[in-house]
Amino acid sequence: MKNWLFLAVAIIGEVVATSALKSADGFTRPVPSVVVLVGYSIAFYFLSRALAVIPVGIAYAVWAGLGIVLVAAIAWIFHGQKLDLWAFVGMGLIVSGVSVLNVLSKVSAH
Repeated sequence: MKNWLFLAVAIIGEVVATSALKSADGFTRPVPSVVVLVGYSIAFYFLSRALAVIPVGIAYAVWAGLGIVLVAAIAWIFHGQKLDLWAFVGMGLIVSGVSVLNVLSKVSAH
């Protein structure tokens, strides 16, 4: 179970870092730039820890799927990014796919 916690921390680190990239303005603003570097460092460290048990394909599917949805939600809420109905449908399909992979697939490390 702790490996899934490691993956969750990795995803949060990646989402924070990716969301801060816009504010870093090409790494010209120091504070957001540090947030980006620290966030990605946390993300890759905890991803490496999670991969000790979770298969890389499963971990990456969860990482990518949830990362896409969370970054899009943050961009929508904080940066005014417009999302239409099809964007929400697509994100729902991503979450559904990750859920199917983790709940029903026999290749997932439960």
